[in-house]
Amino acid sequence: MYVVSFLDRANVGFAKQALAASAGISERAYALGAGLFFISYSLCGFPSNLILHRIGAKLWMALLMVCWGTVSMATMFVNGATSFYLLRTLLGVMEAGFFPGVILYLTYWFPGRARGQILGLFYLGVPLALIVGGPVSGMLLTLPAKSGLQGWQWMFLVEGFIAVGLGAVAFCYLENRPVDARWLPDDEKRALNEELRREEQHRRSTGPADILPMLRDGRVLRFLLIYGLIQMSTYGAVFYLPAEVSALLHRPAGPVVGWVSAIPWICALVAVYFLPRAADQLRKHRQLAALAMLVAGCASLVFPTAGPGAALVALSIAVSGFIAVQPLFWTFPTGYLSDRAAAGGIALIGMGNLGGFIAPNVKVWADEYFASPSAGLYLLAGITLLNAWLIAAIRDPVSRQTEAP
Repeated sequence: MYVVSFLDRANVGFAKQALAASAGISERAYALGAGLFFISYSLCGFPSNLILHRIGAKLWMALLMVCWGTVSMATMFVNGATSFYLLRTLLGVMEAGFFPGVILYLTYWFPGRARGQILGLFYLGVPLALIVGGPVSGMLLTLPAKSGLQGWQWMFLVEGFIAVGLGAVAFCYLENRPVDARWLPDDEKRALNEELRREEQHRRSTGPADILPMLRDGRVLRFLLIYGLIQMSTYGAVFYLPAEVSALLHRPAGPVVGWVSAIPWICALVAVYFLPRAADQLRKHRQLAALAMLVAGCASLVFPTAGPGAALVALSIAVSGFIAVQPLFWTFPTGYLSDRAAAGGIALIGMGNLGGFIAPNVKVWADEYFASPSAGLYLLAGITLLNAWLIAAIRDPVSRQTEAP
């Protein structure tokens, strides 16, 4: 589900050149439209998570997938900046509840001692979406016009339809909580529920459990800032990686650029699998998260002036850090918040996805202000290094979780 979710929000990066040629979407209009997704996405996650907490993931997740798949398909009808802005905003509304909903959903099923690696497995969806999505989107872009549709229109149609179909599958197979799982033996249900209950009691004694105390909590606001900066780094790469690879190869967007664009995401796939596992084993989530951002920031500084080979290596290191740090980050709020505060707090922190709106617009502003195509990349690299320090400076909430019996 996350593969499809991320693909449907990020495939606009592959259509960037085609949208400029076919629909007259300028560089500034593209940056604004790509970012508008994150305004609606960030604002609608909070109520969506409260709904999920009340009615369950089975119905809510399936409904969200059908709705955003429909909007993604409708992007094939973009004919100018206004329709581009409208559909990107609507896509953000429909996708808003999915990611924070899954983070909350996983707290219903997995204890803290294993949550880092479980979140790491979930985050495999990001690199998988871009490993698979790069070549697939590139091939769809090259389809000859059929039935009046150009390649970029087929891309949105096909990839949006997959989300609609998967929504129906999710409704059939998702269970709301372990107690509802027919495939889980009764003794395992009891053992799991007992461990999760003890952790919930511990979180209630150390952090907020309701909405209003959570909104006033300084640690939650710090988590929001850190996550927003992570998203600025991540989407600075996601939205511009195909264009940067295209420039490195001196080729237009297509199958070759799609395959080469998959290389950094293959590296991220490896990093997001192994780093959270190492953090769970060593109980060093904060330290490894700060290190990942430090290395990614340094690689981002190298990228703009490096040759094609070195630039691809630096880009791969940076992207790996941006993605692998995120499951480590989410162990902090999920180990601190409980009950309604967890539902609302996870969604509130998820408003840091506004970084996805800020990043492309900041990049365009810096490039224009300093009259350099690399200025925006340097600015985003500096933000990554700042965030490494912010992560290193926080107290480690994972250490406060109840140890497994």
